[in-house]
Amino acid sequence: MTDPETRAELVAGVRRWVEREVVGIASDLEHADEYPAALVQQMREMGLFGITVPEEYGGLGLDLLSYIGVVEELSAGWMSLSGVINTHHIAAGLLVAHGTEAQRRRWLPRMVTGELRGCLSLSEPDAGSDTRNISCRAVRDGDEFVIDGTKTWVTNGERAGLVALAARTEEGITCFMVEKEPGPTSGGITVSRNIGKLGYKGLETVEMSYTAHRVSADAVLGGDAGLGHGLSAILGGLEVGRINIAARAVGVARAAFEAAIAYAQVRETFGKPIAQHQAIQHKLADMGTKLQAARLLTEHAAVLRMTTGRADVEAGMAKLFASETALEIATDAMRIHGGVGYTTDLPLERYFRDAPLMIIGEGTNEIQRTVIARGLLQRHAID
Repeated sequence: MTDPETRAELVAGVRRWVEREVVGIASDLEHADEYPAALVQQMREMGLFGITVPEEYGGLGLDLLSYIGVVEELSAGWMSLSGVINTHHIAAGLLVAHGTEAQRRRWLPRMVTGELRGCLSLSEPDAGSDTRNISCRAVRDGDEFVIDGTKTWVTNGERAGLVALAARTEEGITCFMVEKEPGPTSGGITVSRNIGKLGYKGLETVEMSYTAHRVSADAVLGGDAGLGHGLSAILGGLEVGRINIAARAVGVARAAFEAAIAYAQVRETFGKPIAQHQAIQHKLADMGTKLQAARLLTEHAAVLRMTTGRADVEAGMAKLFASETALEIATDAMRIHGGVGYTTDLPLERYFRDAPLMIIGEGTNEIQRTVIARGLLQRHAID
């Protein structure tokens, strides 16, 4: 684990940066659906693209608790900023955990600086939660593979230079690290659609088509030993993704809660601040309790993942509870603000629009309940 003082220093530094550079402009960028290029450059300079990558590859070499602390701070300012680094970190994590040493040396040093942006490409138009229904194919042709298929919900797909791609080979589902030129086209890869979204604006979520796109055989994650083992590797990476989603939800929920509790102390009705009305007090009590519970579940899942390498049930629990809590708190914060909370003058409507993503992203909460139940039944099976 990272030294607690080092972790606290990093998280505090990010919080100060968010308060200074992000909070004042986030809503304008979000409403314009404008990519925050200047903010991303500053994130690169702070080393946020390599938080958990080992120092031997140029990263900060910090732990998952450090990472989710940063994610919470970014999300409290503007949740989309956490999306800039999330799938990038999943791709980097796949290389650290499953890549060959040659693959790590080839890509990680450029990833930690943000020069090379990573993304994850698993979902397809007919294969979202049903990951085993992937139809994108990679056919071996000598020392190359030829990839054909369509992928969707690819966050950062256009700007990425390295795609962790799930495709079906003779051996089964395989993960390919597909290097490409950032932009709408690269070889046989085309960004066929930029998907409009309710929230989570300012960064692209795209559909990508692969038409006879060729990659060398050394693009297989882990080399020949990785053939047919891509799905298990990616699902392991998604455990981290779900903990990330939970941390994002905690950040959004915290921002909404802090706005609500501050407003309740200055807004007066019937001759006194609304914070003195019991109905508002009870609402604030529930909001604060759920927020703390969500944070503790998220931290517990992160510690378990760090210490045991697995946290499928706990990551699912954290993601489920924190995401539902974020939507509840965003809604209650809007209700506490009354009419002004429904306007675009305040960021509450952004929190309200961003929160549903966490309920759906990295596996819907319906799927999380199934994963949690299966895990619990296995742990408590009666002989």
